[in-house]
Amino acid sequence: MVQYEELKFELKAQQKELEDLADALRLKELEKEKAELEEQSAQSGFWDDIENSQKVQKRLSEIAAKLRKYAALKGKYDDAMAMIELADEEEDLSFLDECRESIDEFKKELESLTLLTLLTGEYDSKNAIIKFSPGSGGTEAQDWAQMLLRLYTRWGEKQGFKVSTLDYLDGDEAGIKSATVLFEGENAYGYLKGEHGVHRLVRVSPFDAAGRRHTSFAALEVMPEIDDSVEVDINPDDIKMDYYRASGAGGQKVNKTSSAVRLTHIPTGIVVSSQVERSQHQNREVCMKMLRSELVKLKEEQQAEKISDIKGDQREITWGSQIRSYVFMPYTLVKDHRTGFEAGNINAVMDGEIDGFINAYLKQQAEK
Repeated sequence: MVQYEELKFELKAQQKELEDLADALRLKELEKEKAELEEQSAQSGFWDDIENSQKVQKRLSEIAAKLRKYAALKGKYDDAMAMIELADEEEDLSFLDECRESIDEFKKELESLTLLTLLTGEYDSKNAIIKFSPGSGGTEAQDWAQMLLRLYTRWGEKQGFKVSTLDYLDGDEAGIKSATVLFEGENAYGYLKGEHGVHRLVRVSPFDAAGRRHTSFAALEVMPEIDDSVEVDINPDDIKMDYYRASGAGGQKVNKTSSAVRLTHIPTGIVVSSQVERSQHQNREVCMKMLRSELVKLKEEQQAEKISDIKGDQREITWGSQIRSYVFMPYTLVKDHRTGFEAGNINAVMDGEIDGFINAYLKQQAEK
């Protein structure tokens, strides 16, 4: 039947991309590496070196995940083709919509997995740290920062990432003055790095009794989580340390003793803080991890040869510097000003549906 012949032609056109993806993912090399690591982990004394054994197991998990994702994608292609051919043979048009949906689902997952091949940056595979900061505008901006915090938390949970709050400071009346969140999972930083920048909101303010339209801004600072395996030269004399009493939403999120820690890196002016752990020592460790991440991020961006050369990119959280706008009134639209990608279902976006924006940014960077 003509309808099914058209669907077969469309699906077969994707076969070359599927084969190219296998090459881009280096599946044969990964299968060989997996076999070697499994042989290594089966040897006696493997667990005597805990640090090495953990690295091996982590790498095995990463390889297995990639192989599993590709196998599932290949299975979807085969299943879709089999369904189309069977329906065509039976000349049964009742399966037409289901066949159409199976092709659309396959193409969407093919695009998603293909994006993994674009995450080749030095730190793309790392966990990500996001710091949320409201711009000028008081309560309205602080509420917007909290809305963004919820958006990215929902996105992270949908991706299967572990999302943990490192620091949280309540707003004066609503929202947040700041929050820092860790996203743990493979390629978290690679996916989130493009979200770094100023985000603009246009809506009728719930805090305005006159029901007027307001424009608010909030900034996201996205950094890779840097562990001890990456060398970062930090002079202890360059760090100012302060202790203070923690405070947070709900009264139960944080320890109320003076265990919160704030570190200031004097040469760059970078300030990091943590209040969610139970002791000063634990919060200091979290702060040092964030400071290392901040410094590496700045070094990467400015291609500085030495940490002491870093000055930081000081951009105002105001009109004209935004990377994306979220408009609730007089119409609903979310638009990325770098890629031109748009979404009209703003409620879905605010519920964490931002893959389209992330994918568009990664594609744009790959074409440069």
